[in-house]
Amino acid sequence: MATSKLTLYKGALRVLGQASIAALTDAVENRRLLDEAYDENAIGFTLEQGNWNFAIRTIEINYDTSVSDPGFSFSRAFSKPSDWKKTVRLASDEYFSNSMTHREFNDEQQYWWADIDTIYVQYVSDDSSYGSDLSVWPQAFVNYFEAYLASQIVHRVFQSEADVKKVFALAQNALQIAKSNDAWNEGAKFHAPGGWASARRGRGGGHRDRGSRSNLTG
Repeated sequence: MATSKLTLYKGALRVLGQASIAALTDAVENRRLLDEAYDENAIGFTLEQGNWNFAIRTIEINYDTSVSDPGFSFSRAFSKPSDWKKTVRLASDEYFSNSMTHREFNDEQQYWWADIDTIYVQYVSDDSSYGSDLSVWPQAFVNYFEAYLASQIVHRVFQSEADVKKVFALAQNALQIAKSNDAWNEGAKFHAPGGWASARRGRGGGHRDRGSRSNLTG
């Protein structure tokens, strides 16, 4: 069955051991509580908990000419995209051979700051074609999200502190499993080669989204 808001609600109710619902319009208290939990940025919060491969977007960003040079530290400001939830990594080249360290950029509120004109960024996105697209969620993340929803309403369902702790433990365990599964999907990682090795092999690679900051293509 395809993942949908309804199937997520059903999964959360299974975690709680509660009666299921047939539709998102069912006039029952548990459905109303799940609506509240879902609408309180549940997707955004769960996306922030990991560098989820299904939600990672890669873009090129030119510095924002409307932001003044502060006269100290880094001189170029780069506006974060509206769908940004969490930074994975920044680089000075499109193949991420030269990942930037904390000595080469700052992350301050809605901007990244650096001393170069263009940066390349991988970040967790809540865009409808990335992290908010339920159809691309792996089953382990679905399980985590359902357990998270359950944990957000468990105090309204149970009086027993033992039951509450059990649901929170299930959510934490589901998160760890989802992260572990996601890490396996990344494939082998190697240290970035030196300049001489890179020159011998040539440059190559690719990623999902090479759009500019002003044209974020999926």
